Amino acid sequence: HPGVDPPARRPIIDMSYSAHFMDFKGSSIPSTMKKLVVNKLSPDFREAVCLRTAAVPTPGDAELLVRNRFVGINASDINYSAGRYDRTLKPPFDAGFEGIGEVVGLGLSASSRYTVGDAVAYFSSGAFAEYTVVPAKVCVPVPAVRPEFLTLLVSGATAFIALKRLGDLTKGETVLVTAAAGGTGQFAVQFAKQAGCHVIGTCSSDEKAGFLKSLGCDRPINYASEDLARTLRTEYPRGVDVVYESVGGSVLEAAVNNLANKGRVIVIGFISGYQSASGIPRFRGETLPVKLLQKSASLRGFFLPHFSGDYRDALSSMTHMLSRGQLVCEVDGGDLAPEGSFTGLESVFRAVDHMYAGKNLGKVVVDLAPPTVSNSKL
Repeated sequence: HPGVDPPARRPIIDMSYSAHFMDFKGSSIPSTMKKLVVNKLSPDFREAVCLRTAAVPTPGDAELLVRNRFVGINASDINYSAGRYDRTLKPPFDAGFEGIGEVVGLGLSASSRYTVGDAVAYFSSGAFAEYTVVPAKVCVPVPAVRPEFLTLLVSGATAFIALKRLGDLTKGETVLVTAAAGGTGQFAVQFAKQAGCHVIGTCSSDEKAGFLKSLGCDRPINYASEDLARTLRTEYPRGVDVVYESVGGSVLEAAVNNLANKGRVIVIGFISGYQSASGIPRFRGETLPVKLLQKSASLRGFFLPHFSGDYRDALSSMTHMLSRGQLVCEVDGGDLAPEGSFTGLESVFRAVDHMYAGKNLGKVVVDLAPPTVSNSKL
């Protein structure tokens, strides 16, 4: 009838019950939390990122609210804070790519697969926070909230998929892994050994060389005391078949110059340039086409998000290996760092510095330490 207001439209699904999926079993979720936010675009992480207090977010229908316990540090964190991955992203935006923790809240459709208290790991933006809302579809259930599982999400998956899809490894081939004692290098060494290859690994200290030997690396090269290019020329005159390369610049040049016929270089990064204004290290590449042609060699790029179809298989394979004791996942939690272990969100800054100073042995991980002790056994 004219003059009569139509009844208020109600959503078909009443979402008011979503409160039941939060704060279950007295997980005591606070109303505010700390998180790291990119405030200005810069490859200098300390300049780009600041610590902020924000409201703890509420998960939507297909999302989980994860209380982060450990977060992973990646060389590419500073590429992200410099705005190099997504040119449309304007500050402020949340930092961090990977975390592991427990589910403390979830939306209705997410509850078909998860429940409060589940341990999950994820590779999704906004991880540098005490709590992160994550789409349920990108979460991976893990047996326990241990930092070892975190090492698999980006670092392990990069090595596993890159070598499988782009390495074409054959038993008896020679594989060179650069930054071999780092977060992803440690996995490339192990997967190449499992494929029956002879593995050379570059590193920056005798301690790291010892670690590489413990992983089965046949020839660790400490580039602080040995000349990489000369060692490759002298000891591997036939050249190397596959290079897993993450340093760039002169290291990439040495790799290209010492390729065997039909050799493959897989570029997974170039950390030596990330802190520069352009993010790209100097590379003398004018003769690159000639060198590749003369050896029927190839240079292949690898960026993990392009291989999302391989991701779940890679993670389940690696989790299986880890549970059977067939995979070493070395974690660097800063125990030997001058100011002590990386505990609390504030120490993400120190952890990034630690990695860029080349001091890390294994994957750099920050322990956020649970914000509450309500469910403590003490």
